[in-house]
Amino acid sequence: MSDEIREKIALFTDVASEAVIPAETASTIYEVPLMFEAAGLGRLVVRDLALGDPDLQPDLGGWRALVDRIKAPKPTLEIALVGKYIELPDAYLSVTEALRHAAWAHGADARVRWVDSETLTAENVGDRLAGASGILVPGGFGHRGIEGKVLAAHYAREHRIPYLGLCLGLQCAVIEFARDVIGTRDANSTEFDMFTEHPVIDFMPDQRDMEDKGGTMRLGLYPARLLPGSKAAAVYGQEVIYERHRHRFEVNNRYRQTLEAAGMTLSGQSPDGRLVEIVELRDHPWFVASQFHPEFKSRPERPHPLFDGFVGAAIAVRDGREPVFSPRGAPPSTESAEAASEAAIRIEPTPGLPA
Repeated sequence: MSDEIREKIALFTDVASEAVIPAETASTIYEVPLMFEAAGLGRLVVRDLALGDPDLQPDLGGWRALVDRIKAPKPTLEIALVGKYIELPDAYLSVTEALRHAAWAHGADARVRWVDSETLTAENVGDRLAGASGILVPGGFGHRGIEGKVLAAHYAREHRIPYLGLCLGLQCAVIEFARDVIGTRDANSTEFDMFTEHPVIDFMPDQRDMEDKGGTMRLGLYPARLLPGSKAAAVYGQEVIYERHRHRFEVNNRYRQTLEAAGMTLSGQSPDGRLVEIVELRDHPWFVASQFHPEFKSRPERPHPLFDGFVGAAIAVRDGREPVFSPRGAPPSTESAEAASEAAIRIEPTPGLPA
């Protein structure tokens, strides 16, 4: 933008010419802050809002390094995202961005293969998912497209393809495992089949008698304790984590021992041991699913540990290597430790379990 054009815009909008900030086309949205800073926006805001010394230069070295990594040529990593809202990709924007954060950290570009779970069948699942380096099943509500997500979890488990399940993605993984490994063919969630004989996923026990579901969601930040030696513990590098939830249904505690005896590890649980937060398979390169939403805490410079581990495993398996897991650095907490402690207190006892 020439000075002449800036002066003309300033004249017709009654602002100083230095307050005319061009928003030029960028190759990545993450480059926009650097462009605005170069155009003087930061200095203008600091000066006019009296936020400090406008002549101080911000340290954007880390962000510039991030943009350089994003723009640098690198191999692609194809991840199949199996969902039922794929006609509106922005419904999964947090998920796809978290994937990209992790891929950039591993020197790759994540390419999403959109797979409609409603049209996924036993006959076409091989064609739809073959060749993907990883399979991700995100959250959602309602019964529509559920069987397709269960099929995706089955394909990932059977073909040893790295799998990451988020919220509903965990529940579908547990349903598939119960059906195919344990042998309870009618295993289901009471959200989808109220009369299933094997409700491996069920309404939260302390809410069962509530008729009005308006306030029954488990929302917000809650703590979880990780199992030492698990993949989850390896990528987090912490014993206790704090993650954000948005769901009503949980793994049914009646089936815990059965699931564990069959090979499913309950690698993350609430501190009181009453709620399952993370499940994984011991004999799989990476089959990990969380009841919470890790995508909400991923950051461009700090990929979430579960996405980091998932992408790392996908690259290793694709390249014929054994995945190795270690913490890159936990994402910053979005709330204080005091708030997390209060959240822990809000967890209600499960009827029928010993204190």
